[in-house]
Amino acid sequence: MIAVIQRVSRAGVSVEGTVIGSINTGLVILLGVMDTDRDTDGKFLAEKIAHFRIFNDDQGKMNRSILDVKGSALVVSQFTLCGDWRKGRRPSFVHAATPELGKTLYQVFMDELRSQGVPVQQGQFGAMMDVELINDGPVTFVLDSQKA
Repeated sequence: MIAVIQRVSRAGVSVEGTVIGSINTGLVILLGVMDTDRDTDGKFLAEKIAHFRIFNDDQGKMNRSILDVKGSALVVSQFTLCGDWRKGRRPSFVHAATPELGKTLYQVFMDELRSQGVPVQQGQFGAMMDVELINDGPVTFVLDSQKA
């Protein structure tokens, strides 16, 4: 499972012009599910992200987690993170999870993030979405559960 996390001052996701999720201070999490991922991958990444200290303390050091700053997460499924771009000019998505597995593990991830105490807004799985955000920093990290 691959998560691109961006620290934001605000963000929102829309489907067909209708805002379906929005947050202020927190994280936008773009989540890609691979065909080899299991529940444990989602739980691992959710726990890591909930306690990942990437928000500034009073001295400007990244020393606070999303929980510490009472932030929220906006989680958006993004199977293109699973694309293999190494061969040819068109990415291959053969290692992306099936829609059924992807949706299930997307939900597992969000449920675990909520159980860690993080308020979660979400995109619409499988839909074409518009995501707007103000990246604070900018601060962006790529986490891969297979590289733990």
